[in-house]
Amino acid sequence: MRPIVVTEFITLDGIVDSPGGGEHPHAGWTFKDVAFDEAAYEIKGRETLAASALLLGRQSYDEFAPVWPSMEEFATYNAMPKYVVSSTLQDPEWHNTSVLRSLDEVAALKETEGGEIHVHGSATLAQGLAAAGLVDRYHLLVFPLVLGGGKRLFGEGDKTRLALTEHAAYSNGITLQVYDVVR
Repeated sequence: MRPIVVTEFITLDGIVDSPGGGEHPHAGWTFKDVAFDEAAYEIKGRETLAASALLLGRQSYDEFAPVWPSMEEFATYNAMPKYVVSSTLQDPEWHNTSVLRSLDEVAALKETEGGEIHVHGSATLAQGLAAAGLVDRYHLLVFPLVLGGGKRLFGEGDKTRLALTEHAAYSNGITLQVYDVVR
């Protein structure tokens, strides 16, 4: 069974909306509002090495597909299999991308042989995966910001027990929190 890892930039109030750019009024908050500390992003290198596939929602796919293929730092992700959960996407143009039509298809993918499946962005998908009991781990880079509104990682009324497996604090106030889902 392949573990599903949700990896997010997240604020103290649980917002994951538009960390690098987008529609949110404070879009780009990860780099505009917090000083850069390279050490805080070390987890991203480990994630790249551990991931064997990406799982994306339609909106994240639409944002990443035009940009990531031209970025050298995403060469590993560009080469690996990518799965988009969408009821409307027909012919994905991003290399090595397949469309899954339901969470049942995600569950079937999870049962195949292979390594970790990573979910980047995709708050709505992450909530659906969590509600279906498909998330195994969370990698959270928690930024010392409160945005007051936007897309949240965890849905209203969701209750999930987590076990902290790794944590670190950085000079710019970001904390790394890695949690396994307790079943």
